[in-house]
Amino acid sequence: MKFNKRILISSVLAAFCLPFAATSHAQQALDTVQKAKLIKIAIPTDFPPYGFVGTDLQPQGLDIDMANYIGTKMGVKVELVVVTSANRIAYLQTKKADLVISTLGKNAEREKVIDFTVAYSPFFQAIYGAKTLSVKNFDDLKGKTIAVTRGAIEDQELGKVAPAGTDIKRFEDNNATVSAFASGQTQLLATGASVAGNMIQKNPQLNAEYKLLLKDSPNFIGVAKGEDALRTRVNAIIADAKKAGDIDKMAQKWLGRSAGQLPD
Repeated sequence: MKFNKRILISSVLAAFCLPFAATSHAQQALDTVQKAKLIKIAIPTDFPPYGFVGTDLQPQGLDIDMANYIGTKMGVKVELVVVTSANRIAYLQTKKADLVISTLGKNAEREKVIDFTVAYSPFFQAIYGAKTLSVKNFDDLKGKTIAVTRGAIEDQELGKVAPAGTDIKRFEDNNATVSAFASGQTQLLATGASVAGNMIQKNPQLNAEYKLLLKDSPNFIGVAKGEDALRTRVNAIIADAKKAGDIDKMAQKWLGRSAGQLPD
């Protein structure tokens, strides 16, 4: 009887302490980073202009600049961890990364397994064209030819704003769409920022630039579930960066436009 009573008391105490132990464990990331003077940040290298490998074989892009910016503001060294779209969330969950800065959109499904900071950069669909071609507003599209991928988000958005007289040429995939613009079949290209970034990087002779915004879809930084201290610290860095104009500078450098009003 005494033995069973001891088991009961131990079980009650264990159950009582479990939430506190879990909370303590869940708040370790910021302390670990500060003690080690090192933060591991997952980044892409296959998604220009957000992340790609430069001619010096080093990662570069908007997401890499943001990762290094956070490390500088925290006063710690940054270890860049290369991830793909498929494994980036798993890297947070298995503690292979403290943060994920990899064009990560926020949605209800992802919020079940990780937390998010406020938005740090725009991700968007837009119209691109040669710098020598004057396109200041949607009315300027009249009489011009635009390549777009059939059924894509940019196709849908373009249909809403293109004036009568715009010659929209639809292609079956992104490669065909980009090829049409690059070969001079069309004057303009409607596509996502990553597709455009890759095209501009590989074809500098096109002298292409961002012209008009079709749709904005901001990026957020991923944080492991329950790591509120680290998330709060990063949110403060992003807020200060917005006030200082540094977020806009990064967007202008890599995307050819300012970040605009980013959501929390």
